[in-house]
Amino acid sequence: MSTGDLDALVRVTAPNYVGKSRPEIAFGTTDSPVGTLVLAVTGRGVVSCSYEDEHTVFERITRGVGTFIGPDPRRLDPVRRELDAYFAGRLRTFPSPVDLQLATPFARTVLQMMTAVQYGTATTYGEIATRIGRPQALRAVGNALVANPVCLIVPCHRVVEGPGALGGYAGGTAAKDHLLRLEGAL
Repeated sequence: MSTGDLDALVRVTAPNYVGKSRPEIAFGTTDSPVGTLVLAVTGRGVVSCSYEDEHTVFERITRGVGTFIGPDPRRLDPVRRELDAYFAGRLRTFPSPVDLQLATPFARTVLQMMTAVQYGTATTYGEIATRIGRPQALRAVGNALVANPVCLIVPCHRVVEGPGALGGYAGGTAAKDHLLRLEGAL
């Protein structure tokens, strides 16, 4: 999405936004080896690092977080630099804080558990379900991971079905395979 497109989208959906003032929610995109990622940052942290299209993410943030949204490179560029460093193999843990307010309470529990899965390793849906005390909730764990609003930064790609079976991923199985190979987990 170009800056002009984003400005037009913001004018229509966030009429309180004034182009020169600092928005409450910084919004933009970044290109990566696994596709374009839609980023959003609140005062609490990164609320979106998503493979979905900009309009879908923008609407979700408008409904769930706030309407004073706009570009703010001062807040987005540090996240972009972290992603670049990650893809270059220089970053293993993202230092930016995460804002999980777009996730359901159950999904927050699952996603918080993901922070314990270290770079270069993988776990299974069953192991995550067991760790959160819900060993029968495999499908619910999978749904929470697919709906992760902060992909990569909260490393849901590190969960696999089992040996030789990657399982689903919001960015697609090719992206998941790329990320796990980058980290040396495959």
